[in-house]
Amino acid sequence: MVELSSSHQRIRQVVLKIPRGRVMTYGDVAIAAGMPGAARLVGYAMHSLGRTVPWQRVLGRRNAHSAHITIRDPQARARQRQLLEKEGVRFSPSGTIDLHTFGFTPRARTANRVGSPAKKRARRSS
Repeated sequence: MVELSSSHQRIRQVVLKIPRGRVMTYGDVAIAAGMPGAARLVGYAMHSLGRTVPWQRVLGRRNAHSAHITIRDPQARARQRQLLEKEGVRFSPSGTIDLHTFGFTPRARTANRVGSPAKKRARRSS
């Protein structure tokens, strides 16, 4: 097996957390991996990681509320859509996916942990 760069490893860890029937955009994966602004790098990583991750769950952002398949190859595009539909993701007639319904946002590592110092401070100051 080829050794992954640290950025590819971080991207891989984020993508592996996307649950069945949910999606993230390339930009959101980059942010969750600690690399804001690196959406294009996520795209390259997805190509490199191939079938070792649920690649079909990572999409391009159409606007603030929707995502879409960005793959140009018609067969791969159809395959991605088929895999997502099999997971229960629904597409609009224009081919977009509602991020409010199907989008996934991973929890922050420490800020959301119950009992973390940040949570305790927030509770005391309320």
